[in-house]
Amino acid sequence: MANTSAQRTGFWVLVATITASSMTFIDGSALNVALTALQQDLKASGVDLLWIINAYLLVLASLILLGGSLGDHFGRNRIFRIGIIIFSAASFVCGVAPTVGVLIAARAVQGIGGALMVPGSLAIISASFPADRRGGAIGTWSSFATITTILAPALGGILASNGLWRGVFFINIPLALISVYALSHVPETHDATASRSLDYPGTLLIILGLAGITYGTIGLGQSINDRGALAALIGGVIAIVGFVVVEGRSANPMVPLGLFRERTFAGTNLMTLFLYGALSGALFFLPLDLIQVQGYRAEIAGFSLLPFSLMLIVLSPLMGRFVSRFGPRIPLTIGPFIVGIGFLLFSRTGLTNGPADYWTTYLPAIFMFGLGMGITVAPLTTAVMGSVPSHEAGIASGVNNAVTRSAQGLAVAIMGAIALAAFAGDLSTHMAQTPINPDARAQIQASAGKLGSTEIPDALSAADKDAAKQAIRLAFVDMFALITTIGAGLAWLSALAALVLVENRLPQMDRAADPAT
Repeated sequence: MANTSAQRTGFWVLVATITASSMTFIDGSALNVALTALQQDLKASGVDLLWIINAYLLVLASLILLGGSLGDHFGRNRIFRIGIIIFSAASFVCGVAPTVGVLIAARAVQGIGGALMVPGSLAIISASFPADRRGGAIGTWSSFATITTILAPALGGILASNGLWRGVFFINIPLALISVYALSHVPETHDATASRSLDYPGTLLIILGLAGITYGTIGLGQSINDRGALAALIGGVIAIVGFVVVEGRSANPMVPLGLFRERTFAGTNLMTLFLYGALSGALFFLPLDLIQVQGYRAEIAGFSLLPFSLMLIVLSPLMGRFVSRFGPRIPLTIGPFIVGIGFLLFSRTGLTNGPADYWTTYLPAIFMFGLGMGITVAPLTTAVMGSVPSHEAGIASGVNNAVTRSAQGLAVAIMGAIALAAFAGDLSTHMAQTPINPDARAQIQASAGKLGSTEIPDALSAADKDAAKQAIRLAFVDMFALITTIGAGLAWLSALAALVLVENRLPQMDRAADPAT
């Protein structure tokens, strides 16, 4: 009878954690493909699109470690449930948002919910399953996470193509209801060893730091003379320095700086910063390129990323076994290097004839991405968890997760700012080569902040409209080439960090192998 009860509880744990995690996976990858439809409907600028993505990432990165600590203190199920409710309520507001401002605010609230929810999934699974069943439970959760990751871009594309981009947010509501119901069948768990104090000063400083850097870089991307943006950027950097000082002196730091004395832990987090920054910053623009410039339908743009996910599924288990035999340094050096090659292939795609050219233009680059990340992901996780003693593996994983989210948010902001400035300059160059009159050129240039959706005056002749559309497309392609080239450089810096800092043998790997830590 006890065994049957444990199995029933395990079933509800998996239902709760899988459905809740699916909300964040769908929301993240499906939204990128739906951005063009969203931009047209809400008349959003390029800056607005950056904030729609970054409002969520910024808050999530700032609060994710605090969210994990709150679960340890006040009950993992309780905090997880609160996170689900906040996330789903904010998703509803996102779905009905009448303006860009409302949508951005709701996305920030989603970040609060995500910070309470994301750390809880694996923590609840680890606390609810005995050691002999824990690995299988995590494997089941991971399988569903992978399936969701594969299907989400296609789902976003299908919804966007049918004028239903708001459905990307509404789909979270039934998932949240299922998860909350399932949690009612799961016993509460705490961490009796957790410190009683929480690092509120550190949390405040990391929020101010990430917010200041994000606002400052985006603002300077619009105008290099924006003094408010420059002040915000300087203030953000000062806050990050203050965060490091506070964490070094705190008795119960959110980020124990002593972990970074371990060479492999420092190396894996540095390569995470470069690699995931490159992926998020550059690939933010890929769906916009495919849909706005290359003429792909949104659902086709979503399906075009499928080879990436398939390569990840096939290679990750193989690389996990490779690391257990040969160590992580080789795959962590080769994988990001291959990702960099993928970025270079993207930079050379230029203007194409749409989906008909996919097989010789975008597919090779996406294949290299999948190959590189498939080689990298499992060894990176193993190296992070194995670089510290088992009792610190949980906080090590949390820190690496926070680094990943911070890299994503900062990269979208910084590379977005570069993209805005580069597109405006490239557009001016290409417009100068058209027969369009100066006044019309100035009108077009004034809306360059909308990137591929830059507006063309209705009064222009058909020939001039075609010339303007071509200039906009060429300017976007030039900008995309620059951004992906930067992505290649960051990916290769990630490979260099692995080569120099990651130790090939992890003496603590066996001690960190237990997912309960």
